[in-house]
This record gives sequence, structure tokens and C-alpha cells, in this order.
Amino acid sequence: MLKRFKLYLFIAIFVLTSAISYATCLPDVRDVAKKVLPAVVNISTTQVMKYQNPFSGFNFNQSTPFDFFFKNFFNSFGPPVIKRKIHALGSGFIISKKGYILTNYHVIKRATDIRVTILSSGDVYKAKVVGVDPKADIALIKINPKESLPTLKLGNSNDIQVGDWVVAVGNPFGLNGTVTVGIISAKGRVIGEGPFDHFLQTDAAINPGNSGGPLVNMKGEVIGMNTAIIANGQGIGFAIPVNMIKNELPYLMKGEKVKRGYLGVMIQPLTPLAAKGLGLKDTHGAIISQVFKNTAAYRAGLKPGDIIVSVNGKPLKSSYDLPYIISSFRPGTKIRLGIIRNHHKMNVEVKLGERPKNLSISASGNEVYKTGYGFSVSNITPQLAEKFGIKVKKGVVIISVEEGSFAYMVGLKPGDVIVKLNYKRVDNLANFKRMIKRAKDVIFLDVIRGNAHIFITIQK
Repeated sequence: MLKRFKLYLFIAIFVLTSAISYATCLPDVRDVAKKVLPAVVNISTTQVMKYQNPFSGFNFNQSTPFDFFFKNFFNSFGPPVIKRKIHALGSGFIISKKGYILTNYHVIKRATDIRVTILSSGDVYKAKVVGVDPKADIALIKINPKESLPTLKLGNSNDIQVGDWVVAVGNPFGLNGTVTVGIISAKGRVIGEGPFDHFLQTDAAINPGNSGGPLVNMKGEVIGMNTAIIANGQGIGFAIPVNMIKNELPYLMKGEKVKRGYLGVMIQPLTPLAAKGLGLKDTHGAIISQVFKNTAAYRAGLKPGDIIVSVNGKPLKSSYDLPYIISSFRPGTKIRLGIIRNHHKMNVEVKLGERPKNLSISASGNEVYKTGYGFSVSNITPQLAEKFGIKVKKGVVIISVEEGSFAYMVGLKPGDVIVKLNYKRVDNLANFKRMIKRAKDVIFLDVIRGNAHIFITIQK
């Protein structure tokens, strides 16, 4: 009996101490929420969309009664251009007592009217756009407040580590002032959202309407801007690192185009097989596959086949990190690249140029071509083939589709592979660019989606 009592006592003590230990490990977010909530805002936008009316615009000379009848019949469907107001909700956070607010570009994109609601007071203000960076999905807007506003401090996203507790604040589904808690699940995530993919991944709940809201550490400092989710995913959200935002703020405040450093190379991942063949211990680095003439890399003497393994002495973990790192420097900055050439390690000093206006390079170093039809395409790479489950070898893959465009309305999707344009075979991006430049306002596409062929007509 005594032995059984001792056993029960031991189990009770063990369960109690485990519960206490678990409880003490959980963060107390009450003070963080109290500090952050007053500086978070609700952003509501109105956008006027214009659509071509497919039943209008027919010309009849009215020479017969039938012409008169059909003209009236088709015109009864409305004017040639239909206007429709679309309302959307998002989040933002105040960084200046004078009314400067950060949010995502996609929250205010094409908005004809922007209204900001201060959660702490309920006051509603009309906002104007000060500066935007569409490629990084960052926007700065401003209101004229009646009084001094509460603000959030911008922290250091480099300091945050995988496993650290974070808090996401915003207005998901229009539910104002929602606070969720989680950890940093990963850093430097590439999800195909743009040329500067380098997201913080978190399992703190992020939903539609959270876009533009802050992701903060346990000190209440902003370490990211909530930006993206994976459809049907649970516990997977992405935030733009705040250090990228801080690099852009001087330009956004002045309403200027953001200027980024530019190296002038095409890169590809250092695969395990390539690393083994080169006698390297790991796959940390990026292989230069092409050096563009009259660029910083060209002038510094970089060559195809060189492997970039470090930037300013810091190891390069992945090829996906290089575009983000280079873009974080301003044009004219001198950097030191650690490279391996013909099995020999060496350092090369490079004075960065300015990224060309019309250049679009994906995070993996692949060229992305933006068409005038509302979608962007790239060559089919092993990474994209794996991501989208592409089985064909020739063609171009759609990377993004502009929301509200004709391509968007007819159902083109990222991952679709264009294999023919106007009945002519598409082999690669260079071939596609030549063909589409010669095309007229309307193009006919043969698209492969999964195992099916889809034929789509698109107009500008």
C-alpha cells in the first residue's frame, strides 16, 4: 500500500512540475498586444475596375430593319466599357506621429480612395500614397491626424531566429485588432512572389486582411510586415523582413523610385552533384552562368563558372539569398565577393551598379519577362518544374498574373506552360519574346496545365 502511494505521489509531482514548466515556457503577450495595438490601423480601399462589355460595341450601318434591331438588341446589354467599384480591406502600422503608415503595395494597388481607421480612437482619415515599391510589395501612405499618433519601432530582422516567439497584429476578414502568436518557422523563404523573395515564415495565424500589418518580437518591435499566405495552408504565413523596408524608407519618404545595387549576372544553384564534382564540402553558394556586358560584374572580371561563396566575408547559404543581399546595397557600394575559380579561392572587389528599370530577375536568378497582356513568364527551370509539377521541356512558364487584367479574367494561372503562341511553337523565353513583340492586340495561346491542353485568347 505504501509503495502504491509513493508511486501515485511521484506521478502527481511529475505531472504538476511538467505543467508548471510548460506554462512558464509560453510567452505572455498581453504587454506586447497593449503596446502594439494602438499603432495598428485598418485600411479600406475603393477601386474602380473597367471591363470590356463583350455584348456591346458592334457597328451596324442601319441600312436594313435587321441592322436596326440587332443594334438596339446588343446595346441593351449596356455601354462598351463597364465600370465596377471593388472594395477591399487590409492592415497597416504607424511609424511616425505625423501620420506616415506602412502597408503592402497590393493593399492599395490601383485604389481610387483610401480610408484609414485608427483602432485606438476609431477616427477615420483619408490617406494619400507617398511612395511605393511594387516589386517588393511595400507602400507608404500618409494621413493628416488631429493629434500626435502612437507609433511602432522598427526592429532588426537579422536578429530574429528560428524558434523565436512573434506576434502578428491586423484585421483579418475585417475583424479589427486581432492578435495571434506563434514562432518564426523559417527565414529566407522563396515562394515565387517577386524578384526579392526572402520572407520570414511564421506559424502565427495570418489570414486575408492581415496584409500590411506588423509582425513583432516580444519587445513589441516590428521585425516584419505580414504579406502572404499559402492557400489552404494552416500555420504557414510570410512576412517581409523589416530590414528590407528600412532600406527603402528614405526613397519612399521622398516618393522616389527605390534604387538597388546590381551585380549583372545570371546565377544557378550549386547542386549536390555540382559540389561533389568541384570537390566542395557543401552546396553553400551560387554558380555564375552568365555575366552581362558593361555591368559591375563584367568590370570586376567575374566569369561564367565562378562560384560565389561569400559577400563581405559572410557565407552565402544559397543562390536564392544572393539577389536579396545585393539588392540591399545602394548603387555605387563597394562589396567583396568570395569566389571559387578553377578550385582556387579568391576575393573580388565589385562596385555595384544600379538595377535597370525594366529588368526583372527572379530570386533564383532567372529572367522574368512581363508581357503587355497582364502576365509574366520565365524559362522552365528544374526548380520551377518541381514547384509546379511541369513535365514538358520546351515552352515558357507563367510566373504571375496581374489581378484585374484580361489574362486574370480568362483564368490564366501561375504554373501554366505556354507551348504555342498564334499556332507557332514556343521553345524558350528568347523565342517567346520575339514572337510576342510581333503579335497584335489579340493573341491565341496553347497552354498546358497539368496533363491537359487549354486554348486561350487574350487581348491587351
